[in-house]
Amino acid sequence: MMSKPALAVRPANQRLRIATLRLFFVAALIPILWGVPVWQAVPVRALMRTAGSLCIVAAVLGRFWAILYIGGRKNAQVMQDGPYSICRHPLYFFSTIGATGFGLLLGSLLGAALFGLGAFTILSATARREEDYLRATFGPAYRDYAGHVPRILPRPSLFRAGPGMMLNLNALRTNLADALVFVAAFPVAEAIGALHDAGLARGFWIF
Repeated sequence: MMSKPALAVRPANQRLRIATLRLFFVAALIPILWGVPVWQAVPVRALMRTAGSLCIVAAVLGRFWAILYIGGRKNAQVMQDGPYSICRHPLYFFSTIGATGFGLLLGSLLGAALFGLGAFTILSATARREEDYLRATFGPAYRDYAGHVPRILPRPSLFRAGPGMMLNLNALRTNLADALVFVAAFPVAEAIGALHDAGLARGFWIF
């Protein structure tokens, strides 16, 4: 049951989250653009690109999975089924996986760590602000949920499917737009790789 939230507690500013992530990725991409990965052996590069591709596919599918459960009801109820049974913020978990995959697509372990940890840090901070609102809104129901389900890193042993999913077309359309950001990682990585191969963006070696 929803309780009346304290007046001082407001939902997290999602526009600020998006703007912060964009600024971070642009800033992090600059040194990556001028850094040439040391992993030049074809099998190693192919393995990293394959791993990166799988991470991005997992991110897109995982986000759609979460949206099928939460729909447009974020901040409106305590969802505890499906992906929300194994972590409280599955959308953020899968976004972190996608960010890590982008670094791997670039052929850089440093890039994978930089993008992955950066996204995880920003999204963890957003999750904490969201949870202040959820605790104030749902009281003991959310505190009990948070007491046994981890915030972002999932615990698969807790999984339960629940009674069913609710299709929300507006939420799916929004998530489709978000998914295009991850899909765009492929041409961006290809373009950066082409610049490196052509010798147009070479400054220093990175791992």
